[in-house]
Amino acid sequence: MTSSSSERSQALFDRAGAVVPGGVNSPVRAFGAVGGTPRFIAAGRGPYLIDADGNEYVDLICSWGPMILGHAHPAVVEAVQRAAALGTSYGTPTEGEVLLAEEIVARAPVDQVRLVSSGTEATMSAIRLARGFTGRSKIVKFSGCYHGHSDALLAAAGSGLVTFGLPDSPGVTGAATADTIVLRYNDLAAVEETFGEHGDEIACVITEACPANMGIVPPAQDFNAALKAICRRHGALLIMDEVLTGFRVSRSGWYGIEGVAGDLSTFGKVMGGGLPAAAFGGRADIMAKLAPAGPVYQAGTLSGNPLATAAGLATLRGATDDVYAHLDRAAATVAELASEALTKEGVQHRLQVAGNLFSIFFAPEKVGDFDEARRQDTRRYAAFFHAALDHGVYLPPSAYEAWFLSAAHDDAALERIAAALPHAARAAAEAG
Repeated sequence: MTSSSSERSQALFDRAGAVVPGGVNSPVRAFGAVGGTPRFIAAGRGPYLIDADGNEYVDLICSWGPMILGHAHPAVVEAVQRAAALGTSYGTPTEGEVLLAEEIVARAPVDQVRLVSSGTEATMSAIRLARGFTGRSKIVKFSGCYHGHSDALLAAAGSGLVTFGLPDSPGVTGAATADTIVLRYNDLAAVEETFGEHGDEIACVITEACPANMGIVPPAQDFNAALKAICRRHGALLIMDEVLTGFRVSRSGWYGIEGVAGDLSTFGKVMGGGLPAAAFGGRADIMAKLAPAGPVYQAGTLSGNPLATAAGLATLRGATDDVYAHLDRAAATVAELASEALTKEGVQHRLQVAGNLFSIFFAPEKVGDFDEARRQDTRRYAAFFHAALDHGVYLPPSAYEAWFLSAAHDDAALERIAAALPHAARAAAEAG
């Protein structure tokens, strides 16, 4: 498929602009980083997306991670339909909440979890709990790590903020960020120095277990272990944000690869199976401070929604060892194909991999932090993206995102990707 029509998507985008700010409900969807008309998707099946104009694409976004089994997986669809037939929300406890929490606890290094509705809510609540548990106010985060859009964390974040060149957001006051200390990622010396100056004031360090919102930038060897040791030494908590990597890069998330547990962890995306669901959890003594057991308040009308818990439980139960093995093989194949195509065209790039997640940086050197990620040539990525889209492959519409595959990406889907990548690489070369 080449130069597919986008007339209906453009018409929908025009209509949306009149009633939705920017025409989208999450900024990266607007194609602002790559230009052109954002595709309005009408359906997904297996590894494919079908847009409003009837064009079919191999999907390498997978809803930014949740669709680990592929779109409209029969077991997930059946679970949601069965739950919806009984009612969509009760505002009371349900068995589904217990079952999903038990599945998460069985996979992750947490004693208890609290279900919420979004990754932003999970990280915001985990930080409140860390402050309540320690009695301290300051938090440490890393430049380029994205933990949702709550005020205290919307500083030097990655993903959409980088896409739109907004290092901070209007509407966030100095008071909201006064207790947030932002450090360079992978810089342990800066962490040690900060704790040397403010150790008795720091409630927690929050980090993406493996950053994927400035592109894939894996932690340096023993970086996470050192963070945990520093926090323990100073009486602070370590929050491992696994909203993106949790249950995606292994059945136990990044913890399953590296083995470093946070005192608290946050989860999302895969555990909701494509519906709005997230969670935060950790040691039992910390979670005991959370209302109604303790004094730290958190609540949500739709937390543990029966449709979301049904979709999440079906997805996690379907994410077997065979699924992860397939994801690892398929992701390695696509990553190698992309790098080979770019190398053949003489395009400078760096392939960076974390489990079955990867991204391409149009940069000559390895990327280890946010500043290095921002030095890449995003013009080449835009050309690469659109040529792939014209040839039936839907890549992330930003150079600062991970690529995602699913268990449904079979040989036929991989062949279509292989056919599109040489065209994308040629476009990137010509954009220089």
